[in-house]
Amino acid sequence: MQPAVPELAHTHTRPIHWLATATAVAGVVALSSVLQPHPATAAQPTAPDTPTTPAAAPATTGVDFPIDCGPVKALVQKQASGDLDGDGRPETVAAVHCDAPMGTPPDGVYVLTQAADATHARVVATLVDPQTRTTVTSLSITDGTVLATLLGYSSADVPSCCPDVKDSAKWQWKDNTFVRTTPSGTHSV
Repeated sequence: MQPAVPELAHTHTRPIHWLATATAVAGVVALSSVLQPHPATAAQPTAPDTPTTPAAAPATTGVDFPIDCGPVKALVQKQASGDLDGDGRPETVAAVHCDAPMGTPPDGVYVLTQAADATHARVVATLVDPQTRTTVTSLSITDGTVLATLLGYSSADVPSCCPDVKDSAKWQWKDNTFVRTTPSGTHSV
């Protein structure tokens, strides 16, 4: 009896077929040992449609600033935000004074932070106390350093309307506290 399908010449295994198969398998194994996948990490990749957003800087609304304004309210005059302590979360620095109807009320400069689960920011440091009778004319944060230009008085005899000393100051977070340095440039106005 004859098979329904005739035997084909290439269906018979010969030693050359086994040698070619072994050579191909050896090539695949050798190539796979050279080309390795990237090492695995424990972190899950971020989905492409869910961008990571940096933490928002603390807002000054609802903050109880340590400034005694009597019957008038505290007013945030200037503010700047940036990461001051290197933890990856921004802080806000605010220059605040009493909303007085006359005169030049002194400023206080405060550092605010906000925990991820908190509803309002809180004051964690006072850089300028309002008792020093200082007015802040500029406030910024650059590379984790608070920079300010301050107007003040050379003596208690100088009227509050007319500050006569201009001072530049900077604060940096070092050893768990803000350290103030004064760049050259302090002079009378």
